[in-house]
Amino acid sequence: MTFAGTPRPPLRWYHAETELDDFAIVTFRAGTAAVAAHLPDGFAPRELTFDDGSTGTLVSAVAFADRDFHFRFCPPVAISCGQINYRAYVTAHGRPGVWFFHTSLDHPVVAVPRVLWGMPWRRSAIRIDAGWGERAGRWRLTATDPAGTAACEATETGEVPERLDGFAGRDEWLEFLTHPTSGWYARRDGRIGEYSIWHPPMAPRLLLAGGARFPRFEALGLTGPGGAPHSVLAQAGLHFDIHTPPRRYRTRHP
Repeated sequence: MTFAGTPRPPLRWYHAETELDDFAIVTFRAGTAAVAAHLPDGFAPRELTFDDGSTGTLVSAVAFADRDFHFRFCPPVAISCGQINYRAYVTAHGRPGVWFFHTSLDHPVVAVPRVLWGMPWRRSAIRIDAGWGERAGRWRLTATDPAGTAACEATETGEVPERLDGFAGRDEWLEFLTHPTSGWYARRDGRIGEYSIWHPPMAPRLLLAGGARFPRFEALGLTGPGGAPHSVLAQAGLHFDIHTPPRRYRTRHP
Protein backbone atom coordinates (compact mmCIF):
# COMPACT_ATOMS: atom_id res chain seq x y z
CA MET A 1 0.00 0.00 0.00
CA THR A 2 1.24 3.50 -0.82
CA PHE A 3 0.41 6.40 1.48
CA ALA A 4 -2.16 8.52 -0.37
CA GLY A 5 -2.27 11.55 1.89
CA THR A 6 -5.52 13.12 3.04
CA PRO A 7 -8.46 14.62 1.11
CA ARG A 8 -8.00 18.29 0.26
CA PRO A 9 -10.42 20.48 2.24
CA PRO A 10 -12.28 23.08 0.18
CA LEU A 11 -10.34 26.33 -0.14
CA ARG A 12 -12.10 29.37 1.32
CA TRP A 13 -11.62 32.98 0.29
CA TYR A 14 -9.78 33.74 3.55
CA HIS A 15 -7.26 30.87 3.27
CA ALA A 16 -3.66 31.25 2.10
CA GLU A 17 -1.50 29.38 -0.40
CA THR A 18 2.24 29.15 -0.93
CA GLU A 19 4.94 27.21 -2.74
CA LEU A 20 7.73 25.83 -0.58
CA ASP A 21 11.11 25.45 -2.27
CA ASP A 22 14.12 23.46 -1.03
CA PHE A 23 11.93 21.85 1.63
CA ALA A 24 13.56 19.68 4.32
CA ILE A 25 12.45 17.99 7.54
CA VAL A 26 15.47 17.61 9.84
CA THR A 27 14.42 15.22 12.61
CA PHE A 28 16.06 14.33 15.93
CA ARG A 29 15.36 11.77 18.61
CA ALA A 30 14.30 13.33 21.91
CA GLY A 31 13.28 12.13 25.33
CA THR A 32 9.55 11.71 25.84
CA ALA A 33 9.64 13.36 29.28
CA ALA A 34 11.75 16.27 27.97
CA VAL A 35 9.17 17.06 25.29
CA ALA A 36 6.20 16.46 27.62
CA ALA A 37 7.59 19.10 30.00
CA HIS A 38 6.86 21.78 27.39
CA LEU A 39 3.29 20.66 26.57
CA PRO A 40 0.00 21.78 28.13
CA ASP A 41 -2.46 19.44 29.82
CA GLY A 42 -4.11 17.03 27.42
CA PHE A 43 -1.14 17.03 25.04
CA ALA A 44 1.36 14.15 24.93
CA PRO A 45 4.38 13.23 22.78
CA ARG A 46 3.90 10.37 20.36
CA GLU A 47 6.24 7.69 21.67
CA LEU A 48 8.23 5.29 19.48
CA THR A 49 10.39 2.23 20.10
CA PHE A 50 13.68 2.57 18.23
CA ASP A 51 15.85 -0.15 16.73
CA ASP A 52 18.22 -0.11 19.72
CA GLY A 53 15.30 -1.03 22.01
CA SER A 54 14.98 2.38 23.65
CA THR A 55 11.82 4.47 23.62
CA GLY A 56 11.46 8.15 22.91
CA THR A 57 9.90 10.63 20.56
CA LEU A 58 10.91 12.87 17.65
CA VAL A 59 11.23 16.60 17.04
CA SER A 60 11.85 18.28 13.68
CA ALA A 61 13.17 21.54 12.31
CA VAL A 62 11.25 22.03 9.06
CA ALA A 63 13.05 24.53 6.84
CA PHE A 64 12.20 25.88 3.40
CA ALA A 65 12.00 28.95 1.20
CA ASP A 66 8.48 30.40 0.98
CA ARG A 67 7.67 31.50 -2.56
CA ASP A 68 4.70 33.68 -3.51
CA PHE A 69 2.85 33.33 -0.22
CA HIS A 70 -0.51 35.06 -0.52
CA PHE A 71 -3.99 35.20 0.96
CA ARG A 72 -6.63 34.16 -1.55
CA PHE A 73 -8.65 37.36 -1.06
CA CYS A 74 -5.66 39.44 -2.20
CA PRO A 75 -3.84 39.58 -5.52
CA PRO A 76 -0.68 37.43 -5.36
CA VAL A 77 2.18 39.34 -3.77
CA ALA A 78 5.73 38.10 -4.14
CA ILE A 79 6.52 37.39 -0.49
CA SER A 80 9.49 35.03 -0.71
CA CYS A 81 11.73 34.24 2.27
CA GLY A 82 13.27 31.53 4.41
CA GLN A 83 11.31 29.89 7.22
CA ILE A 84 12.02 27.31 9.93
CA ASN A 85 9.28 25.63 11.99
CA TYR A 86 10.36 23.87 15.21
CA ARG A 87 7.88 21.15 16.06
CA ALA A 88 7.21 17.99 18.08
CA TYR A 89 4.91 15.12 17.13
CA VAL A 90 2.07 14.96 19.65
CA THR A 91 -1.52 14.06 20.35
CA ALA A 92 -4.02 16.65 21.56
CA HIS A 93 -6.58 14.80 23.67
CA GLY A 94 -5.92 11.77 21.46
CA ARG A 95 -5.83 13.58 18.10
CA PRO A 96 -2.46 13.43 16.28
CA GLY A 97 -0.66 16.52 15.04
CA VAL A 98 2.32 18.70 15.87
CA TRP A 99 3.17 21.16 18.62
CA PHE A 100 4.98 24.27 17.39
CA PHE A 101 7.62 25.58 19.77
CA HIS A 102 8.78 28.41 17.54
CA THR A 103 8.89 29.69 13.95
CA SER A 104 11.70 31.75 12.44
CA LEU A 105 10.93 33.85 9.36
CA ASP A 106 13.29 36.00 7.31
CA HIS A 107 10.80 38.78 6.45
CA PRO A 108 9.23 41.82 8.17
CA VAL A 109 5.78 40.24 7.73
CA VAL A 110 6.70 38.05 10.72
CA ALA A 111 5.05 40.76 12.85
CA VAL A 112 1.60 39.87 11.47
CA PRO A 113 1.21 36.34 12.92
CA ARG A 114 2.97 37.38 16.12
CA VAL A 115 0.78 40.41 16.82
CA LEU A 116 -2.48 39.44 15.16
CA TRP A 117 -2.67 35.78 16.21
CA GLY A 118 -0.25 35.59 19.15
CA MET A 119 1.97 33.06 17.38
CA PRO A 120 5.55 32.35 18.62
CA TRP A 121 7.24 33.78 15.52
CA ARG A 122 10.45 35.81 15.40
CA ARG A 123 12.56 37.26 12.62
CA SER A 124 15.82 35.48 11.76
CA ALA A 125 18.41 35.62 9.01
CA ILE A 126 17.95 32.36 7.07
CA ARG A 127 19.96 31.06 4.14
CA ILE A 128 19.16 27.81 2.30
CA ASP A 129 21.27 26.45 -0.55
CA ALA A 130 20.22 23.28 -2.34
CA GLY A 131 20.83 21.29 -5.50
CA TRP A 132 18.59 18.58 -6.88
CA GLY A 133 20.65 16.48 -9.28
CA GLU A 134 19.05 13.21 -10.32
CA ARG A 135 21.02 11.12 -7.81
CA ALA A 136 23.06 13.63 -5.83
CA GLY A 137 20.78 16.00 -3.96
CA ARG A 138 22.36 18.37 -1.45
CA TRP A 139 20.89 20.79 1.09
CA ARG A 140 22.50 23.37 3.37
CA LEU A 141 21.01 25.66 6.01
CA THR A 142 22.43 28.47 8.11
CA ALA A 143 20.18 30.63 10.27
CA THR A 144 21.01 33.21 12.92
CA ASP A 145 18.73 34.58 15.63
CA PRO A 146 19.05 35.45 19.35
CA ALA A 147 19.08 31.74 20.26
CA GLY A 148 22.26 31.18 18.23
CA THR A 149 23.26 29.94 14.80
CA ALA A 150 21.49 26.92 13.34
CA ALA A 151 23.40 24.89 10.77
CA CYS A 152 22.87 21.71 8.80
CA GLU A 153 24.54 20.30 5.70
CA ALA A 154 23.20 17.11 4.15
CA THR A 155 23.77 15.06 0.98
CA GLU A 156 21.69 12.37 -0.67
CA THR A 157 22.36 8.76 0.32
CA GLY A 158 20.73 6.89 -2.57
CA GLU A 159 17.45 5.00 -2.49
CA VAL A 160 14.89 6.05 0.11
CA PRO A 161 14.55 3.04 2.45
CA GLU A 162 11.31 1.30 3.25
CA ARG A 163 12.11 1.60 6.96
CA LEU A 164 13.33 4.42 9.14
CA ASP A 165 14.38 3.89 12.75
CA GLY A 166 11.28 3.53 14.91
CA PHE A 167 8.84 2.79 12.09
CA ALA A 168 7.54 -0.48 10.64
CA GLY A 169 7.47 0.67 7.03
CA ARG A 170 7.40 3.50 4.52
CA ASP A 171 3.70 4.37 4.84
CA GLU A 172 4.07 4.70 8.61
CA TRP A 173 6.97 7.18 8.55
CA LEU A 174 5.50 9.09 5.60
CA GLU A 175 2.30 9.75 7.53
CA PHE A 176 4.02 10.47 10.85
CA LEU A 177 6.87 12.71 9.70
CA THR A 178 5.65 14.33 6.48
CA HIS A 179 1.88 14.61 6.77
CA PRO A 180 0.61 16.01 10.07
CA THR A 181 -2.16 18.44 9.11
CA SER A 182 -3.13 19.89 12.51
CA GLY A 183 -0.88 22.05 14.65
CA TRP A 184 -1.05 23.78 18.02
CA TYR A 185 0.98 26.46 19.77
CA ALA A 186 1.06 28.54 22.96
CA ARG A 187 -0.46 31.95 22.27
CA ARG A 188 0.96 35.11 23.77
CA ASP A 189 -2.17 35.42 25.95
CA GLY A 190 -1.52 32.01 27.53
CA ARG A 191 -4.21 30.19 25.58
CA ILE A 192 -3.66 27.51 22.93
CA GLY A 193 -3.96 28.29 19.23
CA GLU A 194 -4.75 25.78 16.51
CA TYR A 195 -4.48 25.79 12.74
CA SER A 196 -4.43 23.30 9.90
CA ILE A 197 -2.77 22.87 6.53
CA TRP A 198 -2.99 20.60 3.51
CA HIS A 199 -0.41 19.50 0.97
CA PRO A 200 -0.14 16.60 -1.47
CA PRO A 201 1.78 13.51 -0.36
CA MET A 202 5.51 14.06 -0.36
CA ALA A 203 7.96 12.07 -2.45
CA PRO A 204 10.94 12.82 -0.20
CA ARG A 205 14.58 12.11 -0.82
CA LEU A 206 16.63 10.83 2.11
CA LEU A 207 19.72 12.91 2.87
CA LEU A 208 22.45 12.25 5.41
CA ALA A 209 23.91 14.83 7.79
CA GLY A 210 26.85 13.87 9.97
CA GLY A 211 25.86 16.57 12.44
CA ALA A 212 23.47 19.48 12.74
CA ARG A 213 22.82 22.21 15.27
CA PHE A 214 19.57 23.93 16.20
CA PRO A 215 20.03 26.12 19.30
CA ARG A 216 16.26 26.51 19.67
CA PHE A 217 15.98 22.79 20.47
CA GLU A 218 19.11 22.90 22.65
CA ALA A 219 17.62 25.71 24.76
CA LEU A 220 14.55 23.55 25.37
CA GLY A 221 16.70 20.63 26.48
CA LEU A 222 15.63 18.43 23.57
CA THR A 223 18.88 18.02 21.59
CA GLY A 224 22.60 18.49 22.13
CA PRO A 225 24.98 20.54 19.98
CA GLY A 226 26.16 18.88 16.79
CA GLY A 227 24.24 15.62 17.13
CA ALA A 228 23.46 13.53 14.07
CA PRO A 229 19.82 13.77 12.98
CA HIS A 230 17.51 10.77 12.99
CA SER A 231 16.70 11.62 9.36
CA VAL A 232 16.69 14.41 6.78
CA LEU A 233 13.78 14.15 4.34
CA ALA A 234 13.83 16.70 1.55
CA GLN A 235 12.31 17.60 -1.76
CA ALA A 236 12.73 20.40 -4.29
CA GLY A 237 9.22 21.86 -3.98
CA LEU A 238 5.86 21.39 -2.29
CA HIS A 239 2.51 23.21 -2.47
CA PHE A 240 0.78 24.18 0.79
CA ASP A 241 -2.74 25.34 1.62
CA ILE A 242 -2.88 27.18 4.96
CA HIS A 243 -6.31 27.36 6.56
CA THR A 244 -6.01 30.83 8.03
CA PRO A 245 -6.81 32.38 10.39
CA PRO A 246 -5.65 30.27 13.36
CA ARG A 247 -8.32 29.78 15.98
CA ARG A 248 -8.51 29.17 19.69
CA TYR A 249 -8.13 25.47 20.49
CA ARG A 250 -11.16 23.85 22.04
CA THR A 251 -10.83 20.36 23.49
CA ARG A 252 -12.29 17.72 21.19
CA HIS A 253 -12.04 14.15 22.40
CA PRO A 254 -11.85 11.49 19.66
